[in-house]
Amino acid sequence: MRNKLSLFIVLLVSAMVLLAGCGTSKGADSGASEDNTFTVGLEAGYAPFNWTQNDDSNGGVKISQTKEYAGGYDVEIAKKVAEGLGKELVIVKTEWDGLVPALTSGKIDAIIAGMSPTAERKATIDFTDNYYTSNLVMVVKKGSKYVGATSIQDFKGAKVTAQLNTFHYSVIDQINGVDKKTAMDNFPAMRVALESGMIDGYVSERPEGVSASAANENYVMVEFEDGFKTSADDTAIAVGLKKGSDLTDKINEILAGIPEDERTSIMDKAIKNQPAAK
Repeated sequence: MRNKLSLFIVLLVSAMVLLAGCGTSKGADSGASEDNTFTVGLEAGYAPFNWTQNDDSNGGVKISQTKEYAGGYDVEIAKKVAEGLGKELVIVKTEWDGLVPALTSGKIDAIIAGMSPTAERKATIDFTDNYYTSNLVMVVKKGSKYVGATSIQDFKGAKVTAQLNTFHYSVIDQINGVDKKTAMDNFPAMRVALESGMIDGYVSERPEGVSASAANENYVMVEFEDGFKTSADDTAIAVGLKKGSDLTDKINEILAGIPEDERTSIMDKAIKNQPAAK
């Protein structure tokens, strides 16, 4: 009887181990390789590239684990990429500083957030080919003495800032005698600072400048004849991916299939559809 009982226990344990092994195998098989989602990180606060809205109007996409939706140029590009990959788009709203860590940790599959493929970022992550190229501008308050500026040097003595951890902030140093203020976390914060007089202007890219001035009559975009010196990578915008990602070539192929006139049309619609600037 003892021998039979021992044999039964051995068989029972063996069966449990086998089942556990099968469970592990199933878990591994259901990982990223079979995941039918394409998870994109963006801050949803950089109109017209990306913003937060309350419904799915104008092609808005639900933001994961929230009741909010994301819209904008980046979202439209993300939709095309997801469609090309044959996957369901999932948007994860992430603070700017958290985007690269979210990508490298596997929380998201890609960054599509108006991000420039700078040399510093390329040391940590990979980038696709560009999906937009822009120029730097300054956003100032209506009625300000800086409205008619034609050179960045016209901002000598001005209180100027830009977004934290962007090349926008570093180029401020090209202005002689500028009063460079502490970098800010996001564009809504800079707009509030501009409105209140805490700053005289903030550095931005042209689409955001057009967006800000179109949405709020108190903001004016200043373009320069003698502007900031930048590299091609600084003013380009690309999809950020993990080092060695097998998505790079696939996404490049998808992006190559979006004609330049269609990209312009998407941006024009994003500027038109953006929520009112605050």
